[in-house]
Amino acid sequence: MTKTALTIAGSDPTGGAGLQADLKVFRYFNVHGLSVVTSITAQNTQGVDSVFPVGREAFQKQLDVILSDIKPDALKTGMIYSKWMIDVVVRVIREYSLKNLVIDPVSVSSSGKSLMEDGTLDEIKDKLFPLSKVITPNIYEASVLTGMLIEDRSGMEQAAKALKNMGPEIVVITGGHLNNTALDLYYDGEFRKVESEKMKGEYHGTGCAFSAAITALLALNYTPLKAVRKAKEFIKTAIKESFRIGKGTGLLNL
Repeated sequence: MTKTALTIAGSDPTGGAGLQADLKVFRYFNVHGLSVVTSITAQNTQGVDSVFPVGREAFQKQLDVILSDIKPDALKTGMIYSKWMIDVVVRVIREYSLKNLVIDPVSVSSSGKSLMEDGTLDEIKDKLFPLSKVITPNIYEASVLTGMLIEDRSGMEQAAKALKNMGPEIVVITGGHLNNTALDLYYDGEFRKVESEKMKGEYHGTGCAFSAAITALLALNYTPLKAVRKAKEFIKTAIKESFRIGKGTGLLNL
């Protein structure tokens, strides 16, 4: 039986992040990818220029038509621009009894461009977090969501506890650095370190690809901890094999 995963995310014309990257990652793990577009972006490897959110009818129709036919084994949300989109996503999760929700709470591009309207992150926190299996904020996103300044492992742990209290089953805070190690902190009531070698350089789409890998592995019935560990190894390899085709950041080999 073919497993399926749905990404609800923005379009990235470079193919390095957004739903294009998610679909590549799903395919890598032999999971069939479904996608619903939240926004069209104008961007390249040097940064995001513009964001054009899709309209309400187009967004709702994409979700209802695909979900009336196919029930994904897991799903993820990436860039969600508008507050009203959160209500639509909450409705379909409940209406179609969707499981294994992974949330990548992306709010700002690596080049500093805001990727959502004011208030959307609060809506995600209040309405989507309680429905989620895993959330994967980086340290910056965890700081914004909790209002905490995170400067070390202890700060990551305090933020993880605060985020867990917002409703998700599992919190994974990414982007911690301890000496020459890249540290992700996994918290489900107990703390676990997920570490790998720290890679030098700037790379496009690591957060998208990491959360997509977790989503694909949950669709394949991996336990969340095994999914996170395998996703971390996948990203490490994708960074090692990254390439440059533009003037900006490198693209992962997905």
